Amino acid sequence: MYSLMSTLYARRVPEPDSKAVRGPVWARPEPSGRTPRLSREQIAAAALAIADADGLTAVSMRRLAAELGSGTMSLYRYLDGRGDLVALMADALSAEVLVPSGEMPADWRAALASIARRTRAAYLRHPWAVHALHGEAAARNGAPMGPNGLRRFEQSLAAVASAPFDTAGRLGLLTLVDDYVLGHVLRAAELQARSRARPDPAESAASAAFVADQLRSGRFPRLEALSADPAARSVVGEEELTERFELGLQALIDTAFRAWAYPDRGI
Repeated sequence: MYSLMSTLYARRVPEPDSKAVRGPVWARPEPSGRTPRLSREQIAAAALAIADADGLTAVSMRRLAAELGSGTMSLYRYLDGRGDLVALMADALSAEVLVPSGEMPADWRAALASIARRTRAAYLRHPWAVHALHGEAAARNGAPMGPNGLRRFEQSLAAVASAPFDTAGRLGLLTLVDDYVLGHVLRAAELQARSRARPDPAESAASAAFVADQLRSGRFPRLEALSADPAARSVVGEEELTERFELGLQALIDTAFRAWAYPDRGI
């Protein structure tokens, strides 16, 4: 959301040097010629599959070419380099977030929740994308606004069009929910990674012994009690994580509505 807005509302856009800058990949025609040829959708899908399996750092032009049954140099007919590839991957992820035509709820709160759920689901399928496409990574790579990114932003604006706020309030609500979803996915991705991890048994035993020794010292009575409480284990399950997401999402939307629609009443 932030990267899309920063591009959309850029106050000063320098004139590109047409000899040196070819513009974003979507502004360039796809190569034509002998068949069969690859599509940008095929390239993005293959790159996403590699990243899902081994992380974004594993996505190289050589490995991508091998997955696609193509020559490495042949890929440069479609892409100028890794920047184009990451942009295609990000735009493909935006396509997964889009609510299908005819399925968007009419109520703005339900519509906003529907987008949030699809965003969560997409990022849980591609947990590497939270770090790779947001935060400092997004700032370093600029703010490419692809066709699906534009559709995603347009759909989000349509979802809150009937909300009783001004433009600033609607944008604030969208970014607030976006922040919440990304924060939740970051925690969920951590739990997913922990469940797949195979730590060194000796190192794990040493860490557990250290914590147990600290708890026996009497300096952490609440932590000691929590460690013996079976209810504490319930917060890390997948089902509990989904329930917590829904609870927080509805609370966030309802609280924002009260705060912005009735500012004189307080939250």
